[in-house]
Amino acid sequence: MTRKIPITGRMNDDAMDEWIGHINGNLTDVKIVPLDELSSEEKAQVDCAVVLNPDPAVLESLPNLKWIQSLWAGVERVLSEYSNEDVKIVRLIDPQLSKTMSEGVLAWSFYLHRAMPTYLAQQATRSWDQPHLPTPQERTIGLLGLGQLGKAAALRLKENEFNVIGWSRSKAEIDGVETFHGADGLSDVLKRSDILVILLPLSSATRGLLDPENIAKIKPGASIINFGRGPIIDDDALIAALDSKHLEHAVLDVFSIEPLPKEHPYWAHPSVTVLPHCSAPTNKKTGAKIAAKNIAEFVTKGIIPTGVDRKLGY
Repeated sequence: MTRKIPITGRMNDDAMDEWIGHINGNLTDVKIVPLDELSSEEKAQVDCAVVLNPDPAVLESLPNLKWIQSLWAGVERVLSEYSNEDVKIVRLIDPQLSKTMSEGVLAWSFYLHRAMPTYLAQQATRSWDQPHLPTPQERTIGLLGLGQLGKAAALRLKENEFNVIGWSRSKAEIDGVETFHGADGLSDVLKRSDILVILLPLSSATRGLLDPENIAKIKPGASIINFGRGPIIDDDALIAALDSKHLEHAVLDVFSIEPLPKEHPYWAHPSVTVLPHCSAPTNKKTGAKIAAKNIAEFVTKGIIPTGVDRKLGY
């Protein structure tokens, strides 16, 4: 008898169908189905569910739920909305995501390193000028966040000969990269970075981390790339730093409200590049394989993957 595992989330029907198809293609004797297709009796027996931005009220309708497989690496929204601590939340850990993110970090670091914002502005005014181009070795890129994404990005930047330093809340080590941790370590990285890349998850410890005080510590003339989460940065403080020319440019892919409201000042700011949360989209094919493997091991062996630490937020 085929076992049914529900999938639920605030996603459109096409995305839902695509995820279902990919996950089911990697399973035998188990079938992923939309939650609303289950009867009340079947819902009462559900102990595992696949989710993508789920409605917490829907999850509360599953009284025997033991764990949920998120299809995203970031789970802060689930953590904030779903308070049942008896249910494990498993985030998607996909090596392909790390590769995609490292590619994005490298691409937009080169965008800043090769002065693309300057050339775009020059074209608008028909100006012909060639700014000085340092070598990658002369450009220090500081990474905030040295988890799987941060480590992959650091190594990709090192391969391209940038001088890379990094910070994390607790001590981390990466071959060839000078690493820092704690409050003093954060100040050191802020003061030394020509390009500051944010790859931190959102938690109580990282929310507002780049406040006016810490933004003031950033090396004058530096630029920022935020591929972590929007609320890590104080928007008003960042705009003030860009207006005063303390910071040169900001590449922003994540925001406190998404999609970014059309009236937000970032859209028209000459020193901001706005991206539509595209730095590292989840690859449905590779992500589905990992989700299917976790589900199969639970169904056949009773193994629940390691869940998120609710206090840390990841």
